[in-house]
Amino acid sequence: MANELQGKRIAFIAADGVEQVELTEPWKAVKEAGAEVELISIAEGEIQGMNHMDKGETFKVDKHVSQADPTDYDGLVIPGGVANPDFLRMNEDAVRFTRTFFEQGKPVGAICHGPWLLVEAGVLEGRTITSWPSLRTDIENAGGSWVDTELQVDRGLVTSRKPDDLPAFSSKLVEEFGEGIHEQQAQAAERAVRA
Repeated sequence: MANELQGKRIAFIAADGVEQVELTEPWKAVKEAGAEVELISIAEGEIQGMNHMDKGETFKVDKHVSQADPTDYDGLVIPGGVANPDFLRMNEDAVRFTRTFFEQGKPVGAICHGPWLLVEAGVLEGRTITSWPSLRTDIENAGGSWVDTELQVDRGLVTSRKPDDLPAFSSKLVEEFGEGIHEQQAQAAERAVRA
């Protein structure tokens, strides 16, 4: 639906090394559904996209994460790429920004290596998610359950494994962002912090 997300504002958080298609395809789906989208990063200017191991395009950053307020957004997308979430999880502002979406009960999507940022944010306790298979141990050590499936939804958290899963991931993101606040998301975040 062209206007399903009219009036919604969605943040995409990414850094150098982002898997290009995992940024551009969800971005396109959310924008086509009527949302306003912004690229948040730990860098200013532009970030480098990747096509697997090869450099892709660069993308203009709309706002540095230290200047971004999660209350201004209705949802968050965390693309993958090996380097991207590793850079993000080492940045306190990026971790705090991400955790706040969970505390506020807002829908979040993460694909491929993106859930590394969720591990660092401490929001996976008691949740079932999917990701690139190499993250399984990290997710389980963070209190989550890992499944090998194209798409997993757990109380407003949408996850997928790889670029092949993007059609299902992008479609579900639009649906979850359209639903808005998930009280169970905030409750799960509160339990995770206490654990």
